[in-house]
Amino acid sequence: MIKSMTGFGRSENLQGEMKFIVEMKAVNHRYFDVSIKMPKKLAFFESAIRSTLKNYMQRGKIDVFITYEDLSQSSASLKYNENLASEYLQYYRQMAEKFGLEDDIKVSTLGRCPEVFSMEDQTIDEKEIWAVLEKALTGAAEQMVAAREKEGQALKKDLIEKLDGMVLQVTKIQERFPVMMEAYRVKLEEKVKELLADTQIEESRIATEVVLYADKICTDEETVRLKSHIDHMKETLEKGDNVGRKLDFIAQEMNREANTILSKANDLETTNIAIDLKTEIEKIREQIQNIE
Repeated sequence: MIKSMTGFGRSENLQGEMKFIVEMKAVNHRYFDVSIKMPKKLAFFESAIRSTLKNYMQRGKIDVFITYEDLSQSSASLKYNENLASEYLQYYRQMAEKFGLEDDIKVSTLGRCPEVFSMEDQTIDEKEIWAVLEKALTGAAEQMVAAREKEGQALKKDLIEKLDGMVLQVTKIQERFPVMMEAYRVKLEEKVKELLADTQIEESRIATEVVLYADKICTDEETVRLKSHIDHMKETLEKGDNVGRKLDFIAQEMNREANTILSKANDLETTNIAIDLKTEIEKIREQIQNIE
C-alpha cells in the first residue's frame, strides 16, 4: 500500500505504577532519520526504540517524544555521604582555629553542604519498563502508519488522475505530427513555387525534403517511451509498498522525454502541450517526494 511520509501518532500505556505517553510526528526526508526526546534515565532504550520504529517505516524524519511517570513515589531514595560530611567538619574546624573563630558547627550546617545529602534513583528493572514502553511505542507507530496509509491513498488517487491526463496530452502530440507534416509540405511547396516561379515541381523532391524535415522533429520514440513510463508508474503505484525512490527515478525519465519533445516542437500548439506535460511532471515529482 502506498504510504505518505507525513503523519502523527500518539499512544498512552499505564501498567501498574508506570505510565508512558509516546507521541511522534513525521515529515518528508530522503532517508530514515529518527530524533528521540525522553528522560535521561531511559537513554539506554534508544537503540531498541529505533529498531522498533524501523519495523513500521522506512523513510522520513520522525520526531519521537516520550513522557514517563513513576506513580509509586518511590523511584528515588535519600543518600547520606558520611565521608564528605567528615571532610566538611574537618575544614570548618581548621577555619575556626586558623582565624580565631567560634566553633559553632551544627548538624543542620553540615546537612546543608553540597552533596552531603543527595537523591539517588533506585535501580530499575529494564525488562519490566521496556515491556510498558514498547506497548506505548508500537501503539503510536501503528497510529502513525494508519495516518500515512490514509494520506498515501489520497496521493495515489491524485497521481493516477495526473498520469491519465498526461496520456491524453501525449496522444494529442502523436495526432498532431501528421498534421504538422502536411502543413509543412504545403508551405514548402508554396515557397519553392514562389522562388522559382515554376509550377512544375517534382513531387519527389518535395517529398524528400519533407522526409528529411520529419526526421528532425519526429517525436515518435519519445512519445512511445513517455507512455511506457506512465504505464510503469501506474503499475508501481498499484504494487505499493516502499516505492518512493523508484517513482522519483521514473519521473526523472519522464521529464527527460518531455524535454526532448519540447526541443523538437516547431509549432505553437505542440510547444504548449509539451510545456503542459513538463508542468504536470513537475507536479508529480513534488507529490512523489511525500511518498515513502
